[in-house]
Amino acid sequence: MSTQTTNHSSRSEQVPSPPAMELSHLSKSFGSLTAVDDIDLSIRPGEVVAFLGPNGAGKTTTIDMLLGLSRPDEGSVEVFGMSPRRAVSRGLVSSVMQTGGLLDDLTVRETVAYTSAVFASSLDVDVVLERAGITTIADSVVKKCSGGQKQRLRFAMALLPDPALIVLDEPTTGMDVTGRRDFWHEMRADAMHGRTILFATHYLEEADEFADRVILVAKGRIVADGPAHEIRAMASAKTVSATLPLHDAETSRDADLRTLLGGLAGVESVEVHGRRLTMRTTDSDWAARTLFDNACTDLEISSHSLEDAFISLTSKGA
Repeated sequence: MSTQTTNHSSRSEQVPSPPAMELSHLSKSFGSLTAVDDIDLSIRPGEVVAFLGPNGAGKTTTIDMLLGLSRPDEGSVEVFGMSPRRAVSRGLVSSVMQTGGLLDDLTVRETVAYTSAVFASSLDVDVVLERAGITTIADSVVKKCSGGQKQRLRFAMALLPDPALIVLDEPTTGMDVTGRRDFWHEMRADAMHGRTILFATHYLEEADEFADRVILVAKGRIVADGPAHEIRAMASAKTVSATLPLHDAETSRDADLRTLLGGLAGVESVEVHGRRLTMRTTDSDWAARTLFDNACTDLEISSHSLEDAFISLTSKGA
């Protein structure tokens, strides 16, 4: 007697999850000023993304539309496949802003407890106090907290609904070096468990060290998007420094310096402090060779930093 076994596939077709956030042809103007100009952007769940740009670049306006605080003139915003306001109401999105949102006369614990009552479901107050690193100041009055402690309190409040996306605006302002590092280690641990993090900061070293992805905006448009090392490589200039040779007269040295630099192509800036010359140039090999041939010593060539790329790319706006 033979037995025939039929293998029915139990594997269900996988449905891809929607992006954590998706902006499509997003535009917003205020009178004649275009704050956001046709931005397309998609961020996957679990990414840690730095959103950087100079003042007036359109960062805040974009974040406001992402949080449902304002509506785009054109284009659309989706957060986990739904409108921003719906995502916020469901506790999928929280934000930590740089200022506001605190009552001075309440204690830290009272502030978190009262905020938790706003949500249909929230994490335990003691849990978020511990995760934000403010258990030891739970009974302190808010008005007596330092700027860094207030930022941690805002972070604790944002954690209450256990959001899938958290938006941070200058989150470590007022924190000391240790506090900033501890904060970002907590953020990295959250991302490893699937939380998506979008943050704006003026501390470019934070973006360089902790972000999976760096997005630069200028004049309402995205000018660069990728890992930090790729963004750094987009800044074409490098820094070349050297010690100038001794001269009998300062005016003679300055004249020789002008003549020397006049023959170099690609020099973006030059500074001289005492006998130490520092220049930014797109042709570091030629610059170094020329300086060496002219008796300059202690030559150094430095690769560009994220700050160099930030300045270069956002000033060009291209």
